[in-house]
Amino acid sequence: MEKEKYVAYVSTYTSGNNNTHGIRIYDVDIEKGRFFEKDQVEITNSSYVSISHNRKYLFSITDFGVESYKILEDGGLEQINHASINGMRGCYLSTDYEDKLLFVAGYHDAKLTVLRVDENGTIGEITDEIFHKGLGSIAERNFRPHINCVKMTRDNKFLCAADLGMDHVVVYEVNHKNGRLRQVDIIRSEQESAPRHLKFSQDGKYLYVVHELKNYIDVYTYSIDSHGMPVFDKIQNISTLNNYHAVGSAASALNFSEDFHYLCSSNAGDNSVVLYSINSENGLLEKILCLPISGDYPKDAALFPDNKHLVSLNHETDSMTFFNVDMEKGTLVMNGKEMKVNQPNCIIFYHLK
Repeated sequence: MEKEKYVAYVSTYTSGNNNTHGIRIYDVDIEKGRFFEKDQVEITNSSYVSISHNRKYLFSITDFGVESYKILEDGGLEQINHASINGMRGCYLSTDYEDKLLFVAGYHDAKLTVLRVDENGTIGEITDEIFHKGLGSIAERNFRPHINCVKMTRDNKFLCAADLGMDHVVVYEVNHKNGRLRQVDIIRSEQESAPRHLKFSQDGKYLYVVHELKNYIDVYTYSIDSHGMPVFDKIQNISTLNNYHAVGSAASALNFSEDFHYLCSSNAGDNSVVLYSINSENGLLEKILCLPISGDYPKDAALFPDNKHLVSLNHETDSMTFFNVDMEKGTLVMNGKEMKVNQPNCIIFYHLK
């Protein structure tokens, strides 16, 4: 039987390290749980990358706005075009479930930008621009809005924008015809908790929000009321840390396993990764392990598609570290040497057909 083939896309910063290649492409050895560098793509400061739901295109943040690439048969990338977002460099991007709209989150200027996407992956004109306003709690990073993540509900009706400066998630109704947004709800988090990333379960019924400054994940049910409006009810709050953690810790990553049975997060400061099992009946999380990752500031971490290996992207030590995972025993064992990569930001595994 032919082995499943995967590549991994890793986005990195380029400024300050004399490197112009912001996206690295790796061949993935699933059985051994390791990467082999395949290619590098020239792009400045790729803060985040995202793959279209039809799996044909990859979109990336860059200093100049956003760039779009066609994913080739071998996992290589061919640039299609780039477009301005008419603002400061974004930190996150994602598409709607029809891949017709691209949403970009602005951390620095608190701007949410919506752009058209053509069927051939070309990024088109801006259809909406929204600035989050207001004052959060008066703390070093929390006194003004910072949009850190934008994700659609899986029914493709609403866009959720996590604002870690204002400690809430703003919910917008999406008009797919004109590409405009209308605010319909706000999911409020605790003061100074800083909601950072959010993900919806595979069936779309549950929302998971990781909070950077208070190091926990909130779980919500998602439904639609009789007026067609979204309803989010909190059903769980669970820590991303052990009871004996390092002070000054900040939660960062949020990734599902490929089969959606597990959820992975990471903690900077504590420099650990945490894995949860997901109860498919009720969406609740159960902590399996929280263990060190042998690097500094794990900005992203992800399970390999076999759920037996894990990679951590250590932003401050310019490295990726690899581990063997045993879910039954709750163990994480280092798997070979670290790999050097400058200031890695995020990782996506991609299945080659």
